[in-house]
Amino acid sequence: MSLIKEYIDRKLSGPDMEEELLRLISEYNALRGTYLFVYSAAIGKQIPGVSLEQSDFYIFHDLLTNRKDCSKVDIYLETPGGRGETAEEIVRFLHGKFEKVSFVISGEAKSAGTIMALSGDEILMSETGSLGPIDAQMKIGMSIISAYDYIEWIDEKRKEAKKNKALNPFDATMVAQISPGELGSVLHALNFAKDLVIDWLSHYKFKNWTVTESLKKTVTPEMKTERAKEIAEELTNHSKWRSHGRSIKIEDLENIGLKITRIENDKKLADIVYRIQTVCRLLFETTTTFKVFATQDNKIFRQAVPMGKPIQIPKMQLPDVVNIEQKCPKCGLTHKIYAKLVKNSKIDKDFQSKGYKPFPENAIVKCDCGLEIDLSGIKNQIELNMNRKIVFKSNKGETDEKR
Repeated sequence: MSLIKEYIDRKLSGPDMEEELLRLISEYNALRGTYLFVYSAAIGKQIPGVSLEQSDFYIFHDLLTNRKDCSKVDIYLETPGGRGETAEEIVRFLHGKFEKVSFVISGEAKSAGTIMALSGDEILMSETGSLGPIDAQMKIGMSIISAYDYIEWIDEKRKEAKKNKALNPFDATMVAQISPGELGSVLHALNFAKDLVIDWLSHYKFKNWTVTESLKKTVTPEMKTERAKEIAEELTNHSKWRSHGRSIKIEDLENIGLKITRIENDKKLADIVYRIQTVCRLLFETTTTFKVFATQDNKIFRQAVPMGKPIQIPKMQLPDVVNIEQKCPKCGLTHKIYAKLVKNSKIDKDFQSKGYKPFPENAIVKCDCGLEIDLSGIKNQIELNMNRKIVFKSNKGETDEKR
């Protein structure tokens, strides 16, 4: 039976799925004898903060720094990539804190995610898991781009200019805006990512590689470094992979000399990992969550708060009530909501007669399409601007307040 269908048929709410995720993490820990940290991002959602960023490191540090009862940590990793410097900080923290660090890949771990995975003492992958070519993502102007793609474009324009003795006006304008410092930064970012992989492979992934498989020769530090350089060269060979977003599977990694633990070889483990992947994706599809940080003990879910229409404040009722028209970002249905700022039952009658519903106490509106819309940002905005708390039905002893 399809795992997605199973969970949909169970009609779990957002909080139910969060609890299911923590349950699965506990099962994983019991099976593997390790401590699992789930870091998963809603790849494909055009939301600032989906990529790996510095604030993510602080959450890794906060949730794991006090773990003194375990020596092994597994990181379930799904990310489109992001800051190489952040990847470095997370990896150095993990290896400084735990004796063994493993990465679990069942979805996509691209760019900086690939760099992190290659630092693992062990890499566990499912058939659906994939890494990507080694690259760095750079902020050029207002855009985040692949450093490799940027260098490749510049090289193409250089060859074109040499061949044609000129560039078209648009390309000439673009090239004229590139400073030597900016170009140097891009080249540095590429070399930085490559150097990290060489260092981490030789020190962590190859830590227990002591004898060659075929000739049974003793493996020296120099041999480990040389093998790490060969793998790094393969993974930075974009002409081979053709695309920054190319999926590099288990077979590809084994062919270039990496040892991968296949998750499907353990049916129980595979079931847990695929369930974790499914629950995370359902959270991304049916709630406003776009990034998950979770262990069996703690969870932090980052959510994107839809802006919706501007909050309208009726002139005659300025201190008493605020009405909101919140459009569902998934199906487009408009939810009419009112937030009371005083205990006044007349407000309920007036607004409910106009089709409005009271502001939900948990700040969550569940749309007919199944999406849970988080209004906590709007709640904070109302209470901050009005300098008063929203009044909910659960407040007992409501009496009319006259003005």
